Amino acid sequence: MWRGLYTAATGMISEMKRTDVIANNLANAANTGYKRDVTVHKEFHPMFIKRVNDFNEGSLLGVKGTPLGSMAELNTSKDDVTQIKGFSANPFYRPGIGELGLGDYIDEIAVDYQQGALESTGNTFDLAIVGDGFFAVQTPDGVRYSRNGAFFKNTQGYLQDIRGYNLLDTQGNPIRIPDNISDSQVFIPGDGVISIPGTETRLDPITNRWTAIGDLNQRQQLAQIQFVEFGNRLATQKQGDNLYYLVNDNEGNQPVPQAVGQNVQARIMNPDFQPRPASGEILQGSLEKSNTAIVTEMVELIHNHRMYEANAKAVQTQDTMLDTSVNQVGMVS
Repeated sequence: MWRGLYTAATGMISEMKRTDVIANNLANAANTGYKRDVTVHKEFHPMFIKRVNDFNEGSLLGVKGTPLGSMAELNTSKDDVTQIKGFSANPFYRPGIGELGLGDYIDEIAVDYQQGALESTGNTFDLAIVGDGFFAVQTPDGVRYSRNGAFFKNTQGYLQDIRGYNLLDTQGNPIRIPDNISDSQVFIPGDGVISIPGTETRLDPITNRWTAIGDLNQRQQLAQIQFVEFGNRLATQKQGDNLYYLVNDNEGNQPVPQAVGQNVQARIMNPDFQPRPASGEILQGSLEKSNTAIVTEMVELIHNHRMYEANAKAVQTQDTMLDTSVNQVGMVS
């Protein structure tokens, strides 16, 4: 009885956490580049149940004595009525009743990286990722990764996201567009190489502004966007604000291998946990919408609510049975 109470309670706890995940997906359904979360349930190790009065090594369970050597000594045979439905009085054949589940728990909250729908905006610095990949941005906490490609050019020419974090190039530097180059003259192909008119750029020491100079009928490479992916999906975790951080040191920075233990060092040195050039492509003038399907999430929310109610009803039933056992069956008249 107690076991059933706890089993139903674990189901309620799991459904509560799953409700939180679904609610978070719905809250971020309109966020650019958001990837929905999925709860991964795992069952506690089940318990294998046998009959209490099964024979143990030829003698009765819990009774010490000389083991019996044959069924004849038990005054029974294989044709005995106890043989029905798979049960047996044979001390050498002790069938189990079966496995008893002990509930489940949330093993992991995984990220669903399924491609989101693409929306054409026509804006030069709106960049959508098609396939695998992340943009690298500089935050006060270090380098972070994002699939939100809604960038803009600030007053100083730096490409930033909505929170003012600079978009980084492959050298780890912020990307700055020269002042004399209009947005329509900036071209960003699938590999993230930004090209602009001119043959070179120069910093004006007086205005502290970058300027494209030379033959403006030609094009030059300004920078290449740091567009990376990871071989292992567990290499990054969500931080919030549609950002991901590396699990190496929880700060998004590569720790010094000599400064960590051997068990952590092996993980850090694993190439699947290191950023590498992305296999996806960048689509200029578009944005990737969230991969959250509102209707699907609402259906899951309703189903989750019913599962919670079923577990709650099981808890109430177990509690009622326990109350009856203690206060009525066990009552001494």
